[in-house]
Amino acid sequence: MKPHTEKSPRFLARMAGVFYVLTALTSVIGESFIPGRLVVPGNAAATANNILAHRHLFELGFASLLIAVVFSIALTVLFYELFKPVNRIISLTAAFIHLAGLSILAFSSLLLLAPLVVLSGKYLVVFKVEQLQALAYMFLQLNIQAWNAFIAFFGCYCVLIGYLIFRSAFMPRIIGALMIFAGIGYLTFLLPSLSSYLSPYNLVPAAFGELSLMIWLLAMGVNNQRWKEQAGAA
Repeated sequence: MKPHTEKSPRFLARMAGVFYVLTALTSVIGESFIPGRLVVPGNAAATANNILAHRHLFELGFASLLIAVVFSIALTVLFYELFKPVNRIISLTAAFIHLAGLSILAFSSLLLLAPLVVLSGKYLVVFKVEQLQALAYMFLQLNIQAWNAFIAFFGCYCVLIGYLIFRSAFMPRIIGALMIFAGIGYLTFLLPSLSSYLSPYNLVPAAFGELSLMIWLLAMGVNNQRWKEQAGAA
């Protein structure tokens, strides 16, 4: 007999939904909301002044990104356990792809520390203020490029998760199809010029796909009986 402490598939699904929401919130705060308030596009001096004036807010953005990485790792493990009855190899491949993307995200979050170091005032004896401001702005731009690379990996992950949902017997196929389209939209970030041309329309599928998946996981979870039947067949 299986131990009574074993968690049900529905519980795993709802926990995945919780971590999905937490990941989305922390990543948006760390990569979009806080930088959007401090970074002035094309103006290194104004950006540097904003960072120095709101240092704690900028540090909060860095911390939010690191927390998002931790939440995403937990989500990856939960999704692997949830979808391995559908196809263990594809589920494992999706997990490895997402973890590779998360390593890039962790690196990009570290790039947010560089402007704080550059603008600390320790290097004024070597560089001019304008040079330090330009260098800090450059690190912020590198952070954006690293984020775009992560999004491309995440697009592959969404496509594979969407396929697993579509082939599953315990979740609606429409959500799987929406996640596949969401992943295709994210994959446009492989070509920055293409993603810029299609923006923001290339993110519309993600809004439908990811939101529908989050809501379904939190509200419904999965069908326990069908999950166990598919797991037994596998």
